[in-house]
Formats: sequence, structure tokens, C-alpha cells
Amino acid sequence: MIIGVPKEIKNNENRVALTPAGTAELTERGHQVYVQSTAGIGSGFEDEEYVAAGAKILPTIEEVYGIAEMIVKVKEPIEAEYNLIRKDQLLFTYFHFASSEELTHAMIRSGAVCCAYETVEKADRSLPLLIPMSEVAGRMSIQQGAKYLEKPIKGRGILLGGIPGVKPAKVLILGGGIVGTQAAKMAAGLGAHVTIMDVSLPRLRALDDIMPANVNTMMSSRYNIMQELPHTDLIIGAVLIPGAKAPKLITRDMLKLMRPGTVMVDVAVDQGGCFETTRATTHENPTYIIDDVVHYCVANMPGAVPYTSTLGLTNATLPYVTQLADKGWKKACLDNRELMLGLNVVQGKVVYKNVADDWGLPYHDVATVLN
Repeated sequence: MIIGVPKEIKNNENRVALTPAGTAELTERGHQVYVQSTAGIGSGFEDEEYVAAGAKILPTIEEVYGIAEMIVKVKEPIEAEYNLIRKDQLLFTYFHFASSEELTHAMIRSGAVCCAYETVEKADRSLPLLIPMSEVAGRMSIQQGAKYLEKPIKGRGILLGGIPGVKPAKVLILGGGIVGTQAAKMAAGLGAHVTIMDVSLPRLRALDDIMPANVNTMMSSRYNIMQELPHTDLIIGAVLIPGAKAPKLITRDMLKLMRPGTVMVDVAVDQGGCFETTRATTHENPTYIIDDVVHYCVANMPGAVPYTSTLGLTNATLPYVTQLADKGWKKACLDNRELMLGLNVVQGKVVYKNVADDWGLPYHDVATVLN
């Protein structure tokens, strides 16, 4: 198969979808890999390393899209890429269709095969291609939250872990999945007082067993969230419903319950955000303030630590990329239900129900495109 790796062009997105090591794995299996010039530079990989691994370097993104049967990316295509995508071309990347109706319709019009990292799902309901970036984003949410609590950036002026004789900050984490767990570990390690909420009692029991003493668990409900907000310094939105919009757990009116300088970090921004006041921001302009509450809603947080993120992501994606390349997308998806669940939009049809429901589009059973 001919595989293309374009350079990411989203704001401050420095990750790359394939490392030289992954390139070597694919070329050794007889596949052709075309990498856009400098695609790996942000993650520390030079063009020469890709050439040594068997890839060919192309100077422009147009040439990469033009030659490839499968495009492997990190982030969803943006508007400048829409017209480069061809009918029946396979795109394997994060799409997060629930956060963008425009992207959804663009991919329907393209006639391409869109396999989304974030909905590839194992039998135990885990999301293997979302986990590594959720781990990064969860840990980063505390780093960024601690930074934006500083007074020069309009935060409350609180040191997350406090000092002897001075209480630490209070952190509220909404969601006890991968992001929430990693955020709780980081916050607790820095000495903060942490409360983590979830709607699953079994998950709360599991967290209670593994977390240190400065982490408390609480059942998530509107009432409980409102009780915590007046005393909280940093709030992490870590809610995920695979392939669907995140629920709005904090409304605009609830901001009035918070103290000026409270910081909210919405890791769920890729799925529309779990705060009513969320709007996607960039690493270039990461924050905005509403009712004296600082919002950090960067839609590609792991892009700020590309070396770690690229290696973590490609460790997870390469086995699936290899299956798609070796077998073609239809056979690979028929043979592996995990990959089949990654199919969201195929040749103009929406085949992932949550995406269809979110945008009021006709839903087609995935079997209609596999047979």
C-alpha cells in the first residue's frame, strides 16, 4: 500500500503520525511510505532518518495527499486539507467528529474512508489509541492549571501544593477515566487536595483503592458539583463519551459560584467540552476569562510535548496501521472488530451512531459498507 504522512498544520501541532522506526516496519513489509518534508522535525526526527528507514520525502502536502492510498495523521483535517482528500482514500487519524459539524459534512462530501483513532475500541471497552494521549493530556492539565493559577496570568495566586503552614490548592476533577486518573496522580503528587468525581460507583471504588490519602472520591451530580465549586481553585474537565459530545457539567450560571481567579481546564474540548463556556483555544492563545474565571481549552494539548506524545501515540497506532496496510481497510476491519469500530464516515455514509445522532444525520450500519 502507498502510505502518506503529511505535516500537521493545526496551530502549534508538532506531533507526527509515524516515526522513522514505524516507517522501517512498514517498508520492510513491502509498503511505500511518503513523508512530507520536515513533518517529523517538531518531534525531533529529521528527513534523513525517514529516508534511511526507506521512506521517500515529498516537498508539499498536496503531493502527499495526491499519491497516498492511506493517509496517517495525528489531528483531524482542517479546512485547507478538505479538497486534498480523494474519494475512497483511507484516513487514519483523530477526527472527533462530535466537535465539528463542518468537518463531518466535509468528510461525507469527500467520499473518503474515515477511521478514527478515538473510537477504536477493545472488547473491554477501553480505547487503545486514545489512552496514550489521554495520559499525556491528564498530566498536562495539572501542569497548565498550576501555571494559570499564578497571579500574573489572572489566576488566584495559589501554589498548587502549598508550603508548610499554608494549605494547598483544592483541585476538582470531573471524570475518573484515563485523563482524570492521570490528573489526580499529578495533582496529588504535587501536594494538592484533590476530589475526583464520576458517575460510576465501581470506578470510584477502584480509584479509592489506588489513590493516595490526599485524593477523595465523590459521586458526580449537579448538586455535588455545585457544592464543591465555591471552595475549588482548579477544575479539570475529563469526561468522555466515545464518539459523542461531552455533557455540559458546569453551566455559565455556575461560574458565579467560583472565586475570581479560579482556573478551569477542559480536556474534553475535542468532544465539544464539558463546560458550557468552553470554546476551543490554541497553544498560541490558550486562555480566556469569563466572569473572572480563567478557561484553558487547548484542543491539542499533547502537541506541546511532541517528542513524548509522538512516541506514545505511534507505539499504540503502528499495529493498526500495519493491519490496514497489509490487508486493506475492508479486510482489516472485518478481521478486527476494534478497527471496525474506528470507522466513522465511509464513502459518504455515517457509520458511527453517536456521530449521526449528534448532527441529526442518517445512520448506516457499518455492515453496509463492509459487504
